[in-house]
Amino acid sequence: MTRLHVVSAATRPTSSGRPLARWVTDLARAHGGFEVTPVDLAEIALPMLDEPEYASSGIYAHQHTKDWSALVDSADAFVFVLPMYNGGFTAPFKNAIDFLYREWDGKPVGLVSYSAGPTGGAPAAEMLLPVLTRVGMLPAARSVAVPGVNALIGPDGFEAPEGLADRLGGVLDDVAALAQQPVTV
Repeated sequence: MTRLHVVSAATRPTSSGRPLARWVTDLARAHGGFEVTPVDLAEIALPMLDEPEYASSGIYAHQHTKDWSALVDSADAFVFVLPMYNGGFTAPFKNAIDFLYREWDGKPVGLVSYSAGPTGGAPAAEMLLPVLTRVGMLPAARSVAVPGVNALIGPDGFEAPEGLADRLGGVLDDVAALAQQPVTV
């Protein structure tokens, strides 16, 4: 079964992304095509890139990098749940990607972006795509953008608007299909 990591890319303590990421994790589990692991970048707590060697070397001096490498390496695919700040993705998320290189290569990825405003973070997801392809990831054809996320967080967590679960199902189907494609070298 495909090992899918659902990564909450926000690091703010009050992030709306955590309830959204829990909802995405639940739907990914219900999808049936994945063994799902939630990953919270705030809990990973990576410092700003502090490795003396280039990530492409695979030579890591620090235990936090070795642990992050092992976690990313253990996944077959990803769904990134990412906020948009000031029109883009966050520095801690870019930092987490930049810590590694080979570990991302050839792995499918779905994107779920969100924002308090009307774009749902779609500009951040679009800005992220060249970074993901540069490290060799395989972005899903479909993505999900969640506008007005703050209004969708209630006492029971994320309350998805009508149709969002179906759109996320399409992203998960894309990720599952990409994970089944043979790897070409």
